[in-house]
Amino acid sequence: MKRLLLLCFPILAAAPLFAQDEAAQKAWMEYSTPGKTHQMLAHANGTWTYEMTFWMAPGAPPSKSTGTTENKMILGGRYQESVHKGNIEGMEFEGHGLLAYDNAKKIFQNSWVDNMGTGIMMLQGTWDDATHSLTLTGKSYDPMQGKDIDMKEVFTIQDDDHHMVEMYYTKDGQDIKSMEIHMTRKK
Repeated sequence: MKRLLLLCFPILAAAPLFAQDEAAQKAWMEYSTPGKTHQMLAHANGTWTYEMTFWMAPGAPPSKSTGTTENKMILGGRYQESVHKGNIEGMEFEGHGLLAYDNAKKIFQNSWVDNMGTGIMMLQGTWDDATHSLTLTGKSYDPMQGKDIDMKEVFTIQDDDHHMVEMYYTKDGQDIKSMEIHMTRKK
């Protein structure tokens, strides 16, 4: 009997560890499983055309550009990868975005790189059901000022086939619009 108890003791002693492992596994599965928000992101998959207006400085005349965007969900539907191609002021333009919804933090995260710089812009934010928009904030390096500046991006779903993106930077506590992009789903 003593021997049986000695054999059972390690198993009984390990029971809380197994329970903890089960709880940890459940938490990990909840964190890593795409949900309704990821399905919402996937709705924007496909090819889009865009018309972009941007301002180099407040009050400056706007410049315009056109191009295409290809959105697709990657890594089992966990992230949306976007590849943007166009022409800006006679130069070929290519930019890559990666948009995520973090199940644990309940926030969206976005990274952006393009051939007009060498850094990564990182933004995060929340969805607003009332306005059908995602507002992301963060920092980006401004080579003209030689420092990081505060940035804001507002992504609005106008309808299934039309989206709008607005970019702002903060100067003296004011949001200044630097870009507006109208996107249309290519059929």
